[in-house]
Order: sequence, then C-alpha cells, then structure tokens
Amino acid sequence: MGSAPATVREIRRAQRADGPAAVLAIGTANPPTSMTQDEYPDYYFRVTNSEHLTELKHKLTRICKRSGIEKRHVHLNEDLLAAHPDFTDRSLPSLDARVDLSSAAVPELAASAAARAIAEWGRPAMDITHLVFSTYSGFRAPSADLRLASLLGLRPTVNRTILSLNGCSGGGRALQIAKELAENNRGARVLVACAELTLIAFYGPEEEGGLDNILGNGIFGDGSGAVIVGADPVGPVERPLFEMAFASQTTVPDTEDAITMQIMKGGLDFRVSAQVPRLLGCNIERCLIEAFEELAVRAEWNDLFYAIHPGGRAILDHIDGLLGLDAGKLAASRKVLSEFGNMSGTTVIFVLDELRRQPKDGGAPEWGVMMAFGPGITIETIVLHAASSLQQN
Repeated sequence: MGSAPATVREIRRAQRADGPAAVLAIGTANPPTSMTQDEYPDYYFRVTNSEHLTELKHKLTRICKRSGIEKRHVHLNEDLLAAHPDFTDRSLPSLDARVDLSSAAVPELAASAAARAIAEWGRPAMDITHLVFSTYSGFRAPSADLRLASLLGLRPTVNRTILSLNGCSGGGRALQIAKELAENNRGARVLVACAELTLIAFYGPEEEGGLDNILGNGIFGDGSGAVIVGADPVGPVERPLFEMAFASQTTVPDTEDAITMQIMKGGLDFRVSAQVPRLLGCNIERCLIEAFEELAVRAEWNDLFYAIHPGGRAILDHIDGLLGLDAGKLAASRKVLSEFGNMSGTTVIFVLDELRRQPKDGGAPEWGVMMAFGPGITIETIVLHAASSLQQN
C-alpha cells in the first residue's frame, strides 16, 4: 500500500520557502545624456522658449541650488525636443508621441539594469520565475514587462506583474511584492525592475503656475534599477546582500491631494505639495516603531542603517532631525540624490546599491530599514537584516 495522500496544509507547507526573502543582486542604468544642476535653469527656459518669465526662472534657480543635486540624467535631449516642440506646451495634444517614445525606451533602459543584476547574480536569466515591473512612464499593452522579458530571454512561463503610477513609492511596492512571491513559492527567483523617463511629464512653465509647476523639472531625473529577490539562497553562487525581515504599507490619512499624477492630452501632470516633507516627518517614526515592534526587535535609530528614498533634500533633512540621526546616517540617500536626482520609484534601488558599496569601517549595523514614499501619501517600509556576506565585504 502507498502512503496516505498529503493534506492541503502539508502541500502548502512544502510550497513555501524555509527562510526569508533576500536581495541577491542589484543593477542600475541611466540614459547617456546628463546635465549639471547649475546649468539646468538656463537650459530649461531656453528649450521651452520661456526666457521672458524671469521671476519663474529665479525660482527654479533657487530650487536647483538648494536641491542637494549636482547632476541628473535625462532621455529627452535637445534633438528629441527639436523633433517634438509640442512637448513644451502642456495645452497641446502630445500624449501619443510621448507614449510612443517611452514605450520603446523604458524596457530598453530596464534591460540594461536587469542585465547587470543578472550578471552579478550568477545564474541564467531562464532561472527567473517572476517579474515585477514598476513604471509611471509606459501606457500601452502589451506593456513594458512583456518587452523586458523578451529582451532578457526570460522563460515563456515567467509570471509577470506590472505596477503603474505608484510614483516614488513604486520601487518599495515592487520589492514588497517580490518578498511575498519569494517566500510563498519555494525556489522562486523574482526580478524587480523599475524604470522612469521624465519625458512623459516634461513641459514648459506656466505663467500663472505655482511652485509645484516647476518643482518637478528641478529635481527629477531618469534611470532604471533592478533587483533579484529570492529565499533559501543556493551557495556558493548566490550571495545574499539584505534579508527582508518585515514589510508594511501605510497611507497617511487626508493626504490624497499632496502628491498627484494624472494622464492628460499634454502628458503626465504631476503635482507635489510643499507640505510633503512635514507630512512625512509626522508619520515616519510611527512606521518604524510599529515595524520593529512587529519583529520584537529593540532598535535605537542610530544603530540602524538606512536606505531612504531621497525625494528631496528637505525630506532627508526632516528625517535626520526627527530621528536625531548622527551625521552620515543618510549618506547613501544624499549621494544618490546628488549624482542622479529623484528618479521616482527607481531611486531607492540606487540607494540600496550605494549602501552595499559603502566602506564598512568598524563593521556594519546588523539591522536597517528601507523606506519609499509616493502618492497617497503612501509610506512603504521594509526592515532589512544585513546578510553575513555583506558584513564581511
């Protein structure tokens, strides 16, 4: 006689991973065109034929000087603007052309970042079982996730998920989904890809516009980040960087109008309230307290490492002050902001990449946290545990 059939509960237990999801590899990429923050106000008002708006230009100049940004990368260069002069006027119907450009360029940029992550991972692309793609820059089906899968040569059975219009929280949301997939599907290897191009939202200044009309043009850049996530790493090929111990999503009440994104005939219209740093500051510590209480881990804020989405210099300054952090605790976030600007949901992956590359003089903290912020206002939180391979490096 054969053995008794397994129960559904036993089958489900066998389908789950034994250990926590972990970041196994990271890759990043940017468009080749870049410009310094000092030169951007002159460039912006020249290419939009708006040099007569001197007061707005002074405002943008002040924003750029105070942004903590030195350089940004952009896909939309002067050649493309010359071919699409309607991009500078939001009242003109330019959405079709913007979608055509971004639908082609977004998966290509994501493929550059993903190829680097896969090369570092050390296993074949065909071993990827799931793909989670986050972007606000593509509005077409079949979408960027399918094109990316084709470019990378992923298996036809790869499970694809596309996230759209999550804004700056997109990377955090995608990583949380990857965590759930990896822990609930034994042997799963999840490719997280985020790619953003600001061409979908580029436009000239409005004479009667407020500060948020030009704020985005002063801080946002283009880039792509990719992460391989999996549980129960296979040695010696797979070397985990960060274990993902806990994840949560929190929506700050009554903040629906603080960060908004809307598709219009002239592209993507986004608005960011000047109150965002204050609103985040009032809620971030509560998210941290609840996360570590859930894990029953005692944590002093200065004993952690941080991968914080650098939405802007003011946001990082508020977090520094609120948590009473020592100098340098947010160094990875500030360096990414300086060198790339705010790349929306992609940025937190760049911060993770920078964090793992920083010198570990005196040893690295054992516990840390990743946080990303987006429309809602939504706060994505992941508690990270530094893997032994990262601490040794």
